[in-house]
Amino acid sequence: MTTPAPDTIHLMVNPAHIDCLNRILEGYEHLGVLSTLDRRQGLAVVRGTADTYQDLMHILNHLPFEIAIKSE
Repeated sequence: MTTPAPDTIHLMVNPAHIDCLNRILEGYEHLGVLSTLDRRQGLAVVRGTADTYQDLMHILNHLPFEIAIKSE
């Protein structure tokens, strides 16, 4: 099993909010890219860079809906 890079953020979100999360991240241009791993369960990953990690975490912790950041 490989260890994820420190700039990869695994999360769980209500499937109804995946599109909204994607649009929020797109609005910040070039901070990170959202990929859905399992849309039915709401499993997703945000891939950024070491330079954008702190900004991504700030955004994810202040969304208008709840998410759970996984320590994968």
